[in-house]
Amino acid sequence: MATSVRRTTLTLPTAPVGPDNPLPALRPLDEVHRVDDRTRATLPTDMARQVAYAPLRSVLPVRLRDGYGRDRAPAALDAIVLENDRLRATVLPGFGGRVHSLVHKPTGRELLYRNPVLQPADFALNGAWFSGGIEWNIGATGHTTLSCSPLHAARVPAPDAAQGGAMVRLWEWERLRDLPFQVDLWLPADSAFLYVGVRIRNPHHLPAPVYWWSNIAVPEDEHTRVLAPADDAWHFGYARTLGKVPVPEWDGADRTYPLRGDYPADYFYEVPDGARRWIASLDADGAGLVQTSTDLLRGRKLFVWGAGPGGRRWQQWLTEPGTGGYAEIQAGLARTQLEHVPLEAGEEFAWLEAYGPLTADPAAVHGTDWAAARRETETRLETALPRAAVDAAYAAWRPYADAEPAERLATGSGWGALEIERGGFQLPGTPFDPDTLGEEQEPWRRLLRTGALPDWEPGPSRADPGASVVAPAWRDLLEAAPSTAAAEYHLGVAQWHAGDRAQAERSWERSLRCAETPWTLRCLAVADTASGHAARAAERLLRAVRLLLTSAAAPEPEAPPVPETAGAGQGAARREGAGQGTAVSVAAPPVATDPLALETAEAALGREAILALLAANRADDARAVLDALRPTIRARGRFRLLRAQVLLAQGDALAARAVFDEGFEVCDLREGDEALSDTWYAIVERLATGTEDPLPEEARARTRADHPLPAHYEFRMRPA
Repeated sequence: MATSVRRTTLTLPTAPVGPDNPLPALRPLDEVHRVDDRTRATLPTDMARQVAYAPLRSVLPVRLRDGYGRDRAPAALDAIVLENDRLRATVLPGFGGRVHSLVHKPTGRELLYRNPVLQPADFALNGAWFSGGIEWNIGATGHTTLSCSPLHAARVPAPDAAQGGAMVRLWEWERLRDLPFQVDLWLPADSAFLYVGVRIRNPHHLPAPVYWWSNIAVPEDEHTRVLAPADDAWHFGYARTLGKVPVPEWDGADRTYPLRGDYPADYFYEVPDGARRWIASLDADGAGLVQTSTDLLRGRKLFVWGAGPGGRRWQQWLTEPGTGGYAEIQAGLARTQLEHVPLEAGEEFAWLEAYGPLTADPAAVHGTDWAAARRETETRLETALPRAAVDAAYAAWRPYADAEPAERLATGSGWGALEIERGGFQLPGTPFDPDTLGEEQEPWRRLLRTGALPDWEPGPSRADPGASVVAPAWRDLLEAAPSTAAAEYHLGVAQWHAGDRAQAERSWERSLRCAETPWTLRCLAVADTASGHAARAAERLLRAVRLLLTSAAAPEPEAPPVPETAGAGQGAARREGAGQGTAVSVAAPPVATDPLALETAEAALGREAILALLAANRADDARAVLDALRPTIRARGRFRLLRAQVLLAQGDALAARAVFDEGFEVCDLREGDEALSDTWYAIVERLATGTEDPLPEEARARTRADHPLPAHYEFRMRPA
């Protein structure tokens, strides 16, 4: 059959992603894939240089996504299907262009790990991410901020267009690095391999750091073996160490079998120069998926969850009971995911990948001779898809990378259209049409056209200050704009992103002089924390929460008021800032037009205020804020954990233990976060001593052994 491209819907049990967090992501990333200077000094020169090149300080201007839960219900998701006689690929354009499924039709075999549910978890750089399929990670080390965002999609002519061939193009403007990219999915009529052409362009006048890793989730059991053309790998564990290890045997186990280890880990294969780039995951019968590419995509990686309790718990967390596990095989622009690669001004990176079925002799694949296992796999790959054929497919695709879309299949964000309007960039093949501009972009269009950013209206500004933009050109426009509460707030965010903290604080102080808002107080509190002023940060956040709760819709009856001035007798500092000694205007209390937005803002500010108050040794005030939040917020697992931490800080370890005994789930628990285990052991040790005095090491170990962390709270990704 000729290749077909069609739109459809896919129904999956889905937990909605929920609203974005309205607070700008000012804080440093807690990304676990980092190494210290001492480790970096041991790396090869080129790797060390790229590890140190342009690391992110935050995910600005992207907003955090932490508003999801774990209540799943069937949802019809927009999908695009590419199909020929041999393969059927199903793509979710509304979720980062994820390839949800790749089926080998002659055998009916699903080549990917296909998650039967869509359950967000806190793994993306900005929060919400879900497991399964093939994902396109761009921006910076970690899962892309576009994991749960829509991409533009269209049908475009393929290199075999004369025979009726068509491609599916996915594209978007990646905001962390301010770069447009495209992913072209091409399935020729007689092909058993899905071709993927990728292009990243730098339309600016300066070099830009680039990150790309294609992540492929594959089914995993005790017989799964991952093969790649390498005798060495760079091992990264969640203890944040990076070092070279032999392949396949290391530390007493064959690490090419994903379940032959206890903890999550990355293995970045050292593929020799000149070798073909490929990676395969094969089962007990020697059958599975292979990925290969043109040479620019040099890196190959295996990620394993391991067989220990933490990794198993995470796998269960990401899907539904009874679902098998998975590993990830990956391909990237650099040797490791700790690196970023410079893309020169006006230039582009482009390559072609291929995904398809592979069958090899299981005796060779699973034999003890690693060289023979690799040779057998690569020989079968060369038979199924010669290296020269991949290069030829790339050459055939390149002229079509600029082909204009013939039919729109899905719509992404309006941020690309805004950048086109500002910069006048010419990007053939990836149109960012003006009709994609929306409410988020409108204030910035007004700034472009009039030189003034619209000031906040009393109502909406109390629930959401609006999305920020931070690129240098936008910062210049904000600096020239008339001074208003909104303009100074957004200018401060842009200056903070640029590393100019002193100017950011001055802008936020000017915003406060225009109007006192929770958003600006919170920004100044983050600055206070960064400069070591914990007490002042706590006081500002307490004021921000009070403003939000008193100026939004009337609080629910059982919610007690938050004290305006708190902390007497607890060493609290008085609020400092531009508002002191100045007439401060507070906008009239608005009518709550969007209850969900108000609840989202309340949860975001409340969480930060409670943590800040605990850090400032103001447990009673933290308790007051927690009690003032609406019941639907207090019932969330994140706030149940905060309840236990507040009770422990107040000296009531028994009540804190009761919170754990009642049970809760922290829906937005971050990858690598050990807050659950840390809080649990702090409670049991306090109960053992009855005081805040630390236990001797022997008694501490005995107490922990006598009171192990309950299994449903076990998410640790490294040895305890």
